Amino acid sequence: MTTQIKADSGDVQIEGYHITKQAEKIHKIISLTGQFAAVDETLTGKENLFIMAQLYHLPNPEKRACELLEDFGLSASADLFVSTYSGGMKRRLDIAMSLVGNPSIIFLDEPTTGLDPQSRRSMWNTIQELKESGVTIFLTTQYLEEAEELADMIAILDNGEIIAEGTPAQLKAYLPQGALEFVFENTKTLELATTLLADYKLSLLPEEHKLTIFTDGSTTTLTEIFHKFYQHKLNLQHFSQLTPNLEDVFLSMIAESEDIQNENKKI
Repeated sequence: MTTQIKADSGDVQIEGYHITKQAEKIHKIISLTGQFAAVDETLTGKENLFIMAQLYHLPNPEKRACELLEDFGLSASADLFVSTYSGGMKRRLDIAMSLVGNPSIIFLDEPTTGLDPQSRRSMWNTIQELKESGVTIFLTTQYLEEAEELADMIAILDNGEIIAEGTPAQLKAYLPQGALEFVFENTKTLELATTLLADYKLSLLPEEHKLTIFTDGSTTTLTEIFHKFYQHKLNLQHFSQLTPNLEDVFLSMIAESEDIQNENKKI
């Protein structure tokens, strides 16, 4: 969609422009921010923005640079070399540079990778403000919490294929509202519990001896699960009832997709 590589198949139009036949038109209305900040660390923040504004042939590049520095909370650091910026500041400057030409669509490739929690939250606020200003954002992320916080529509990819898409609420409705989380004493106990509950949708974190079970939440089901544990004398370290989040949905869908692939291979 950014015209950087040729599509294997299919057709995409952005604001009526064809991505292969009218790439130059598309370049004028989109912007791309990669996974790593593409800023010149030997220049100041203001100089980075000023040069970008000149490349766009804006009538007043200095004014545009100062506007963006203010918008992204970088005015106080405008004349400092970017090499002295924190990771979060570099990411904010990187996105600011992407907005010099006032794009209507911006592509963000894992914008919070490597950021500390405070900087990540600050970046979320920036993205929310961009949304509110009317910019359409395509965001790729490995953080399910981030997708749930920011996205209006989400597509889940597995091996290059979209296996599910919808609003956060629609995707979470995929799972029953009766998720149970168990933490066991050791790997052996976890493996036995997994075998006993093979008929349920499960999600495992072996290194933490943790098992999440997705059920209908009924008393009958809960009684059945605990009875199996009691029969086999499985000791629990911790138990809690959860409301499914996007990570639960993702893990469940990936597991289901892998099961289908394995069944197809057998056929």
